Amino acid sequence: MKGVGYTLALMVELQGMERLDDVIVVLVETSHPGNIGASARAMKTMGLRRLRLVAPKRFPSAEATERAAGADDILYDAEVVGTLDEALAGTAWAVATSARERHLDWPMMEPHACAEALLARAGESAGPLALVFGRERSGLTNEELDRCQSLVCIPTAPNYRSLNLAAAVQLLSYELRKAVLDTAVVPPVTGRPLATPVELEGLYTHLEQALEAIGYFDPARPRLLMRRLRRLFARAALERSELNILRGILAAAEGRADHGDPIRADDPPSSG
Repeated sequence: MKGVGYTLALMVELQGMERLDDVIVVLVETSHPGNIGASARAMKTMGLRRLRLVAPKRFPSAEATERAAGADDILYDAEVVGTLDEALAGTAWAVATSARERHLDWPMMEPHACAEALLARAGESAGPLALVFGRERSGLTNEELDRCQSLVCIPTAPNYRSLNLAAAVQLLSYELRKAVLDTAVVPPVTGRPLATPVELEGLYTHLEQALEAIGYFDPARPRLLMRRLRRLFARAALERSELNILRGILAAAEGRADHGDPIRADDPPSSG
């Protein structure tokens, strides 16, 4: 019976490890090659294998290989790209890491909830999922956070938030593995596909154009409007069909504006 129990436990773990293959760790402009190697080691100890590097300062590097301590295969298979947009190409959902104070409310999770959400989406998404880590000194910019759909924050001591990059990768990788081992099957968030980051970027571009066309948005004085709208839609976790509805509404609004028709809040809905 012990042998049967061990076999079942192994099957459960292998099933979960397949979900971890859907998670890509993205490191943005890492300045120290040792941190890349240490992050690869942290990933491999927890079963993660996919690494993308955005404009690393030095890579490949003997120091990265040394710090990887046997996780050379992670480094060898790592994809190196020039921008975060390239790193997120083809992904279905992206979560950014940040310890910085923000002026806006972001859809934020703690590490455990983040791991559960990533695994849930791994079972239903059409593409891989990204876990994005910023620069050692300055983290991610607001513009880079805009490219992600949610935010994870490690609850460090408020008077000392200086967490090493590889340590952050280790902690979140651990939470992912723990979530895999805690349950054999993670229920999907929804049976319908969510909008991908690329589709969301198309929506935001269309939204800005439509708001400008109807006179609501002034690109010369943008303030924080578009960032607030990004956060609104990120919290909503739009399904692809919902995004298409919004794009249709925007197209109709642009059409009215092009013909000089006024757009009023009390206009009756179209019969079509």
